[in-house]
Amino acid sequence: MTKPTFDESRIVYREVVEAGDPWMHKVPADHFFRIVDLEGNQAVDTLFYNAHDHSERYSATDTIREQGNLYLTTDSVLRSNHRNPMLTIVDDTCGRHDTIGGACSAESNTVRYAIEKRHMHSCRDSFLMALGKCECHQDHPMTISDLSSNINFFMNVPVSPDGHLDFDDGISAPGRYVEMQAHMDVLVLVSNCPQLNNPCNGYNPTPVEMIIWK
Repeated sequence: MTKPTFDESRIVYREVVEAGDPWMHKVPADHFFRIVDLEGNQAVDTLFYNAHDHSERYSATDTIREQGNLYLTTDSVLRSNHRNPMLTIVDDTCGRHDTIGGACSAESNTVRYAIEKRHMHSCRDSFLMALGKCECHQDHPMTISDLSSNINFFMNVPVSPDGHLDFDDGISAPGRYVEMQAHMDVLVLVSNCPQLNNPCNGYNPTPVEMIIWK
C-alpha cells in the first residue's frame, strides 16, 4: 500500500467535532481517514462497521490476536469480527492507541467513580444519540446491541504486569493525528469523549477534526 502525499486539494470531507459530541460518517474504500487532536490529550472513542453489512464490525480481539500487540499504531491492521481487514493505520504522530479500555458509560462511571457520577454524559450516550439519528439502517435499526469493542484513539491505558488497567494522562499533543486507509466501505461512529472523572482528556474535553481524503 503506497500512501500518497497529503494535499488539502484531495480532501473530500472535513468537520470539527466539539467536545462530547457524536459523529457518524461513511469512509469509502481506498480513502484515507484522519483524526486530528486539535488541542491535545483528547480521547476519541471509535467504532467501525462494514457500511453494507453492519453485523460485520471492528473486533479488538481479532485485531490484537493477529498483530500480537495490545496497542495500535502505524501498520496496525484493524480487523472485523469476520477477520477481514477494515482499515490500516498508515500514519500516527501520537505513538499508540488503546483498544481494551472500552467506552465510558453510566454503569462504568458508577463502578469506577461514584453513584453520583451515573448521570454524567458518556461515550455510550453519544453512540446511542448518533444511532438514533442515523439514516443508514438496513433491514433493522441499529441499537445498543450493535455497540461492540471500540478503539480509544489518543488514549493512554497502560496495562500492569498483573493485568490492571490504568486510565492515565494522555500522550498526545496539539495537532497530532492518526490516519487510516479503508479497505472496504466503512461506517465510522465516534464519540468525542466527554469524560471528566479521569485524566484521559486532561479533565478538559476539547474538539477534534475529522478529515476524509483520497
